[in-house]
Amino acid sequence: MTFLAFGEIMLRLSPPGRELLMQTPKLDVWIAGAEANVAGALARLGHAVAIASSVPDNDLGRSAITTLRGAGVDTRGIQLRGDRMGLYFVSSGAGMRATEVIYDRAHSSFAETPSAAWDWDRLLDGVDRLHLSGITPALGPVPAQSAIAAAEAAAARGIPISFDGNWRGKLWERWDSDPRGILTRLVEQADLLFGNHRDIALLLGRDFASDGEERRREAVEAAFAAFPKLQTIASTARHVEHVDLNRLSARVDTRTESAQTDEVVLAGIVDRIGGGDAFAAGVLHALRRGEDVAAAARTGLALAALKHSLPGDACLFRQEDIDAYLAGGLDVRR
Repeated sequence: MTFLAFGEIMLRLSPPGRELLMQTPKLDVWIAGAEANVAGALARLGHAVAIASSVPDNDLGRSAITTLRGAGVDTRGIQLRGDRMGLYFVSSGAGMRATEVIYDRAHSSFAETPSAAWDWDRLLDGVDRLHLSGITPALGPVPAQSAIAAAEAAAARGIPISFDGNWRGKLWERWDSDPRGILTRLVEQADLLFGNHRDIALLLGRDFASDGEERRREAVEAAFAAFPKLQTIASTARHVEHVDLNRLSARVDTRTESAQTDEVVLAGIVDRIGGGDAFAAGVLHALRRGEDVAAAARTGLALAALKHSLPGDACLFRQEDIDAYLAGGLDVRR
């Protein structure tokens, strides 16, 4: 049984430590991308995972392939085409200064790969779950059509689809887009949605008047009513005290039950980018193992919390790390 992730693989460039961008002439570089992050995390947790993407045939593209292959991801679905990698720059915040993201993704190999270039008969062969995110359609009309084609091809084959809302306003604003219409077409095909009440409000064109847990349940019930295929919704709630101190909780809802974790305090945060992808991987991991919604929420939260301790986008943890976290093992492991 194989997961397939479809989306852009990028390079993330960040100044060292908490410096501002170009404060000194040095940048740290990581392989990044929401779908690649999920794929790598699932592979490290022991699952069979493949990725479909495109990168240029140069040192940057080949390095991305090597990194993902080293994590255990099947990279045969990555095309070598085009001239450039998508880039994004992250200046990590500190104290009361927020983290800042600058995108440089226009005309990337992935963004300019025609929809017809994806051979879904081949890519979906042997796949039992397709994972997509809202970042791909935000890149432009061609990637949006590719994402819709992927979802429709999987649905036609009876392959379940997980979809992470991953709202990126800066990307949608760059073209004459219809976020609500496009995202609705994708969520219509999904059985598992990663998204909170704000994502659902965008999809349904309405607000939710309640607050806290009541608002979250009101939102998921509205989503279940609007999308007949949807069976599970997973989300997190984050409260930011300052950049280095957040409080995070997780929730998983089905049509018949729900599970809400307590908040955990994330102190001394190293890097929160990629935390949502780690959460998605944790939930997918637990559900694939046949665990209930409460365990899925705990595992997703555990992996997200652990990701906050690492620089870069990737979540590099394994099952024993999740077990130690859930057991409260914060002392030195000898």
